[in-house]
Formats: sequence, C-alpha cells, structure tokens
Amino acid sequence: MRFSELKGCGSLPSVLGQMADSGRVPHAILLHEDDGGGGIPLSLSFLQYLYCRDRHEGDSCGVCPDCNKVSKMIHPDIRFVFPTVNPGKDTATKSAVSQDWLPQWRELVLNNPYFLENEFIEVMSSGNKQLIIAIGEARGAISALSLSAVEGGWRSVLVYLPEKMNAACANTLLKMIEEPPEKTLFLMVTHSPEDVITTIRSRCLCLRVPPPQAADYALVHPSGSGERTRLEDIFKSMILASLSKDLLSALETAEEAAALPSRELQKAALSCGSEILRTIFLLQQGLIGIESLPEEDREFYAGAASKCRKSFPRLVLQRLDRAVQLLERNVNQKIIFCNLADFIYVSV
Repeated sequence: MRFSELKGCGSLPSVLGQMADSGRVPHAILLHEDDGGGGIPLSLSFLQYLYCRDRHEGDSCGVCPDCNKVSKMIHPDIRFVFPTVNPGKDTATKSAVSQDWLPQWRELVLNNPYFLENEFIEVMSSGNKQLIIAIGEARGAISALSLSAVEGGWRSVLVYLPEKMNAACANTLLKMIEEPPEKTLFLMVTHSPEDVITTIRSRCLCLRVPPPQAADYALVHPSGSGERTRLEDIFKSMILASLSKDLLSALETAEEAAALPSRELQKAALSCGSEILRTIFLLQQGLIGIESLPEEDREFYAGAASKCRKSFPRLVLQRLDRAVQLLERNVNQKIIFCNLADFIYVSV
C-alpha cells in the first residue's frame, strides 16, 4: 500500500516519509487509532516507503521487489505480532504465537486493512477466551532481531494491540525496545494507549492517527460498519433510556450487551461507549460543533450533550474501564452490565 492510497491519516504520511528520507527514524513508534482507523494501513505504507528502492514524489514506487513483498506482507525482514488465544493447559488449542496464524492475518489485512477489532476477533476464533500477546512472542521477536537482515536493510516488528501484552512479554521486550540494534524498528498500533504498559509506552514516539472521514468510513467498512453500529446502539440506548428515566429499558439493554457471544465483543461494545462519551464531552466543552458529526448522529449527541450532567462522561468512563477489568477477570457479565446500567441511570 502506498501513502497515496490511504484514507484519512492527516499529515502523518508526510511526517513519516520525511523521517525515512532524513534517516532519523525513531526506534519505536506507537500509533493510536480508533477501532477501524488507519493505523495498520499507515504502518504498512510507511514500511513500504522505508524499504522501497525507488522512492519518488514523497511515496514508494509500488513496483520494486521490496514494495511487492511488503504489499503482500511476505517481506522476510518484517515480523507481525498480534494477540492470540492463550492455550493454557488446553493442548487442543492452537499455540499462542502469531506466526501460527499468519495466513489468517494476511487474509484479513489484505482483504481490508481498515478491519475492525471485532473482525479480528472472529478470525482468531477466540470464543469466550481472552486474547493476549504472551512471552513466546517476545522471545520469537528477539530471536529474529538477533539475526542479520535478509535483505540487508531494516528489520521491523509490527505489533497490533500492544495493550494485550502481558507483563512477562512486555518486560522481555523492554530491553530490545530500549536499546535496539541498528536499523531496527518497532511499530505498534493501539486502540487504548493508556492500557499499554507504561515502560513500553514511555519509550515510543506516540502519534495520533486521525480516523477516516464519514464518507470514507463507509467505503473502508462495507461489511463491518453494521456490526459497529450495533455495538454503538447498545450504549446509546442505555443513555437514552436513562435520560427518559426508564430503568427497565436500560436494564434490558444491559442484558442485550451481556448476551453478546464473547467477552471480546463485550469489551468492543464498551470501547464504543468510550468513544460516545468522548464525543459528548467534547460537545459539552464546545471543543467540536454538532455539524462535524454524521447527520444521522446529530440528534442523539445534541440531546445527550444538553441533558447530561457535565460530570457524566468522566464518571461513566471510569466505570467502563472498571467493567473491562471485571470482564477480563471472568466476572458474571449480567452483573457487570446491570451495574453499569444502574450507574448510568443515576449519573445522567
């Protein structure tokens, strides 16, 4: 993928391209994207530019051997790391190493690099199991980086959702990220930078990836936008029921959230809730205008921003973070979401 093919991303393609041209590429970059945003396509475009043999006019050529390998995600000097199912004591479960899932990963990304986290979860077939980046990933990456680059240039590690790293993995990778070998690059794409282990995050150049515009979003998510809308509607319905002082409807919506087929989807619904709260907060503070939102959402956000207390987004966001923690600890989902609905009802 070339920079010119990206949707959104603002000035970041130009910034990253200038880094490569100047030879001053940071050893670790953390890209914060919204779910379904441009983090992965931007990373692949940057890697293609970095490895390209014939850059011109601020973009990769798209036709040289290195561009061809990067575009097909088969370049020998690029390693992909992403969350997998932790097999634990279940020997029938696939190994928790990304290299075992590369065919599925390539198919997902090449089909649509703007994929949603829900789509990634479905590909990983996690069911109700937690997805993590375990210590085996760190050991594999360190082993690969200890070898010379096959093509004689950069060696890169692209990490999707570094917030899924467990402590053992992060601590093992830390030394390599602190003092990497020459021409070694870590690219990380996160949805929750605050959840990335501090020792890792503090050693990265953190960049915010602007999401695609509304018109482009439907183009890059022809199948996934409906699923995201469904998750957003769950949280919107909970807020609207609370504003109407209809506790029964709020609790029914909570049960709908608890009935989602996996904990990962339930966490995705909470993530959508966080984005909704952020938008309400920005509207209440006058930091964005209602005209900047998609037309179909304006009525909801205008009503929520005017009727909710100014403290509402901050208080509920803390409860959402707590709900995610409880889901990861296998607390009963109905209890989690019913308590959340009660809190929203009294806080709105």
